[in-house]
Amino acid sequence: MAATVGNGCVTVAEVDARESALREGVSSHALPRSGTGEARQLRRWIAQVLVAERVVTAEARALGACEEDAPSEWELLPDEVARLEIGSVAAATLSEPVGRAVFAHVTAAVRISAEQVRDYHRRNPLRFAMGPSVPGAWRCASAGADLDEVRPAITAHLLAAARRREYRRWLDARCAEVVVLAPGYEHPGDPRQPDNTHRH
Repeated sequence: MAATVGNGCVTVAEVDARESALREGVSSHALPRSGTGEARQLRRWIAQVLVAERVVTAEARALGACEEDAPSEWELLPDEVARLEIGSVAAATLSEPVGRAVFAHVTAAVRISAEQVRDYHRRNPLRFAMGPSVPGAWRCASAGADLDEVRPAITAHLLAAARRREYRRWLDARCAEVVVLAPGYEHPGDPRQPDNTHRH
């Protein structure tokens, strides 16, 4: 057993199967060689993904979250910045409609205030200003945009980021409540496990 999740468990065989699938995939060349500390860290990460998926699936049943109404993965994670912001484990749970349905339910109450929008615009006056486009170059703006012009874009930007933070917080809290990891399957960042070393 690699972990318990509530009354269920994640088996070592499931970790093996997920690792095998990754090693047979298109990015296999980027994976660490088996038997190394990095490979053990990969297995720890896989265990984290598997337990997070179990937590999300159980929550979907408890909430009655409807997969048919789930937003698309692109809507929730439109770029690499969003994926980095939410973290690889949480991002992995959003690859399936069940995870995205839970995301929508868990983050439905998140709101952005007018003051947050004004403050963001004050600190980043050029962030959403649209200047002339130069082929092969960055779009530039010589002056900041009026707040009324960019308010919808700023609101959407801040709301999306706030929703990702809320989902990540929720998922971390739920996993802390119901998951027990077996030795050898600790979180990759746990300083107590031997493969979490900082090297240059």
